[in-house]
Amino acid sequence: MRTNIPWNRRYAFTNYVKASLWIVPFFAVVLYMVIVRTVEPLTFWLGEAGWIDPTTSFLAYSRDGAQVVLDAVITFNISFLVFTFGSLLVAIQVAGGQYTPRIIATTLLRDNPIRFTVAYFIFTMFIALRVRTHLESKFNQLDLFIVAMLGLASVVLFLYLIDYAARMLRPVSIVARLAEGGIKVVDGVYPEKTRRPTTVKLAQHADSPRRVVSHQGMSGNIIAVNIVGLVAEATRANGLIEIAPQVGDFVAVDEPLFLLYGGAGTIDDRTLREQIVFGSERTIEQDPTFAFRVLVDIALKALSPAINDPTTAVLAIDQLHRLLRMVGLRHLRDEAITDTHGELRVVLRTPNWVDFVHLTFREIRHCGGNSVQIARRLRAMAENLMQTLPEHRHEELQEELRLLDSDIDSNFALPEDRALARIADAQGLGGSERKPTAAPIADAESRQGGP
Repeated sequence: MRTNIPWNRRYAFTNYVKASLWIVPFFAVVLYMVIVRTVEPLTFWLGEAGWIDPTTSFLAYSRDGAQVVLDAVITFNISFLVFTFGSLLVAIQVAGGQYTPRIIATTLLRDNPIRFTVAYFIFTMFIALRVRTHLESKFNQLDLFIVAMLGLASVVLFLYLIDYAARMLRPVSIVARLAEGGIKVVDGVYPEKTRRPTTVKLAQHADSPRRVVSHQGMSGNIIAVNIVGLVAEATRANGLIEIAPQVGDFVAVDEPLFLLYGGAGTIDDRTLREQIVFGSERTIEQDPTFAFRVLVDIALKALSPAINDPTTAVLAIDQLHRLLRMVGLRHLRDEAITDTHGELRVVLRTPNWVDFVHLTFREIRHCGGNSVQIARRLRAMAENLMQTLPEHRHEELQEELRLLDSDIDSNFALPEDRALARIADAQGLGGSERKPTAAPIADAESRQGGP
């Protein structure tokens, strides 16, 4: 009888807890129950021992005054909760429409300051309610003092929350948060420094698969793969497991999920399926391109005619620049994954350098090709990366510069605009003027009939 919880269910549960707003407030209620059961006997013992006199010390409020304080604390915290959740819903709608809906799950719902502040409001409200309900039978100055201090802190936290939320929803904060998440993923998925790509010979992989395992259950996106578990299963069976899709792909029911070679054909289907987690949408945990995808979406939304905010697009490009440099400095893991003895056990497709470069440049260039600001910022990014990354990363960047020049020729009729758009500028438009690249010189010669 199987007693262990499958890896995919454990991973899905952990991911759900991290992305759920109600979990921390729920534990605040549990904490309240524990503290009440602990503090009340302690207070009674201290009073019996003569350490404190809970009836005369601290605030020295009358019963009527205590009732006013308790009612105020309860009202304040209920109001704070209503305002917080109401504002959060509005913020989610505005941020989803202004930036991209994908920041809701990746940024807003995973924000710990908001979750812990809401939990504190709930905790304070429950404490105040308990003291209020026992006010007639047991008037305790110590309890009143604790509630008053908690209420004062809740007012301060509420003011902090307003300031924090206003700062968090700024475009620069959103894109910076996404980039930080992307850096963590890249650091985890690609821990090794870059080296020249090599060709891995997959002799066993060249044969036809012994068996194909299809996806069952519900269609969805792959959000995580237990590589360690798959390598262990393939090693025990002395075979090779190929994962047909890659992390982030949408897989429908009955589509190929695993291709099994050699002894891996004997592995139980259920055991294999338990090594992959599916979700309704992509997440950032094991998907290194998803942070790029969300940042590009923010840039595209900002460049749309309805919004027309190229400065926000430049902020997104700043973080894409940061992420792409980090990816360029890392060895993009080989598709072939071996065991401790060097035997090929798992094949998992991952994005390569070309994929990251295309994702970063192409769509933004298509949508922002008629913006001087975007053209200059993209050029600054490409030129800077060629200066800071190893030589084997340059070819794709040079191709993007060539395409950018072609777009500039197509979108700008005036030679002065073309010359301005070809100047690399990390600010987009407004930085110190630099000499343009060789492209505008050649353009000027062609206008003069030169060779």
